[in-house]
Amino acid sequence: MNAVPRSLPVSGLGDLPKESRMIATPWSRMLRGIGLGQYPVDFDPSVAGHLRDTFDRLAAKVSPSDGYTLFSRELTEFILKVAEPGRDRAWIEPAVGPLLDSARAVPNPYYRVTAGSILMDAFAKLGLDLSLLVNQGLDFPAEVLGMIDEIAPDQIEDENQGRHGEYERVSAYCTVFLALGQLGLRERLVTPERNHVVEALDLLDGFPVPYFCGRVGGMLMSVIALLGYTEHIFDGERDFMQEVLEYLTRADEVGNWPDFPNPMPIPWKKVYPLLTMLNAVAMCGRPEYLTRPIDALAEARSLMGQIPWTTRVHMSQYYVIALHNLGRLADQLPELDAFLRDVAAVLDIVDPGENYSPRGNAYPYIIELSMMTGRMDLIPDAALERLADSFVDLDSTADNRANRAFPVSYVLNILGEIGASELLFTPRERYDGLSAMTWVVENISEGAKEEGDRISMLDHSLVSFALRMRGADAGETELFERFVFPFDA
Repeated sequence: MNAVPRSLPVSGLGDLPKESRMIATPWSRMLRGIGLGQYPVDFDPSVAGHLRDTFDRLAAKVSPSDGYTLFSRELTEFILKVAEPGRDRAWIEPAVGPLLDSARAVPNPYYRVTAGSILMDAFAKLGLDLSLLVNQGLDFPAEVLGMIDEIAPDQIEDENQGRHGEYERVSAYCTVFLALGQLGLRERLVTPERNHVVEALDLLDGFPVPYFCGRVGGMLMSVIALLGYTEHIFDGERDFMQEVLEYLTRADEVGNWPDFPNPMPIPWKKVYPLLTMLNAVAMCGRPEYLTRPIDALAEARSLMGQIPWTTRVHMSQYYVIALHNLGRLADQLPELDAFLRDVAAVLDIVDPGENYSPRGNAYPYIIELSMMTGRMDLIPDAALERLADSFVDLDSTADNRANRAFPVSYVLNILGEIGASELLFTPRERYDGLSAMTWVVENISEGAKEEGDRISMLDHSLVSFALRMRGADAGETELFERFVFPFDA
């Protein structure tokens, strides 16, 4: 068997772009659409063709009412045409209006806000002129910011229905804040008329489950720090970081644990939100919160040690990146190489086709952490082949089939990052001569009724891949370029 081609975007932690340090893990990107298009590469006509073909097939499978997938397809086509070298640009301005209308047509308020935010983020990363979105007759950023008020709490339809509180609205604030910052419009978020930053932070009161509060609260505070508004976290009437960290320490007392189709250990449910908050501490540059109200690093180390390796790998990327951003990797994980070897060893004991989660997304976490730390030598070709061939095994139960978009989006994301996406786009014996992506799309239920909103994860993975192809020399936006991680030596 020929070696799987690899083209790695970074050589180690010191080579990571700032956006990848802040939004490292695939969860925020694939589920929430935050930080798409990381690790830019040159335009590849072959990959562009695969993305277009996949979206064509996907659009034919989903319900005509699925405005989000149809928007994502149009945005991907727009991105690819902008990114393609040598193409004239006279078509761009006339194409913007229909693209904005496509975003506006998304029926669900949360996904409509997400669509608008992804569009704005893409325009910023493509270097398009702001006047395409803000001019005498148009103010699209203001439209999207205003849409947040339409999002109601507890609308996520999954096994935790009724436990999410304001999760979607806070997540939407994250995407909109980041998009406006990328466009250079941060000043719109804090005005004499309305302080959107404080309004978003106030929503953290509306979480009945510490797990969800810490997980999205950490991302919100990280975005606010990036925008340069940390005074609203700490120096107003309330200390929001202190409140969230204290809430996490009361998880046993609250006892309202999130449910998952395949049970996850309690220490995993505790450490996940803690690690996202640790990254927020790193972004904000406030070391006192590492010991207030408890020794957070000692707690994280203890909880990680209580989790079996088969599920610890899902938190390993969060852990390593948070410690790196805090400047504490050397003292908290002095044997990093041994830790990474233990992470990679899980490739031999986990079957990625056993279930959609936690098994189906374990490999992507292992591979991406190995890539980010410069240790892709720990990932054998056989593991990549096994991963590409795993989707058919998720036919084992109705739940796995309905949620297959979860691992597929993660897999496309990581194989794209390491330059091995052809494993998914070319015919394979495992799928009776179809490519893995073609097989996955062809096996989506009629109208994607069983999959529902999970299809958005496929949308995000495809949009993200298209946006990556804006050119290997594409720098970060000014928002990220000017940010300095406070704990960097």
